[in-house]
Amino acid sequence: MKGKIIVQPAVRINVLGVGVHAVDTQNTALILETRIKESAKGYVCLTGVHGIMEAQRDPGLKSIFSEALLVAPDGMPTVWMGHLQGFPAMQRVFGPDLMVDIIGRAEFQHCTHFFCGGESGVADSLRAEMLRRFPWANIVGTYSPPFRPMTEIEEKELAASIRSLQPDIIWVGLSTPKQERFMARYLPMLDTKLMIGVGAAFLFHTGAIQDSPKWVKHAGLQWLHRLSQEPSRLWRRYLRNNPLFIFYALLQIIGLKRYTLASGSELPQSYVYDLR
Repeated sequence: MKGKIIVQPAVRINVLGVGVHAVDTQNTALILETRIKESAKGYVCLTGVHGIMEAQRDPGLKSIFSEALLVAPDGMPTVWMGHLQGFPAMQRVFGPDLMVDIIGRAEFQHCTHFFCGGESGVADSLRAEMLRRFPWANIVGTYSPPFRPMTEIEEKELAASIRSLQPDIIWVGLSTPKQERFMARYLPMLDTKLMIGVGAAFLFHTGAIQDSPKWVKHAGLQWLHRLSQEPSRLWRRYLRNNPLFIFYALLQIIGLKRYTLASGSELPQSYVYDLR
């Protein structure tokens, strides 16, 4: 097949002052494919209500979002905000789905992957599961960071390991906002092209957490399904964030409160793909 596909620029919509790109999974995959071919470095955030609300309390996190290569909408409320701002094609980019989509795509068969996250053994279990599903996947290593700030020695050991393996993509499976801070701190130190924060994808794909039915996701009720599985860990998050998000979003929608987007990294104006 010959010809070219031109992908229009991904615009950032304004969700309470956080710039979320108006993309879907297909756009996201094409953008990442191009960045890898260009050997460009960058980190990718997938964020929903939790990340947006954490950024209201932490200007540093909002800055991290603004400097990301891509901030994809991992939550229906962020998608609905995009629709209201004139981007009806914007769709949710769910971390676990993005991971299997990228690893399983023919266009990424020559990419190397590294899994970073989870408790001890989780990343190794994820590697085994991905290789079961995609035997051709080139997963060059795994790492489970400590649940505390890394020491200087640990940082040097991780950097040396990545330098020897040189993975194209490091998949980061930590909770928000830890994974965003992790990527922003370590991307400049690590010999890799992309770091992608996929949250609970490690737990979904290793069976620790059950996925939700599609209708639950489309209705924006996956948080309720997650809460039913991890009530002791998640009830404070949802009780604190969800009502406030609805309140602030309504104020933004009706124009009673205005949010300014922080300046940061922007994608090139368009991507051209040669299909020969």
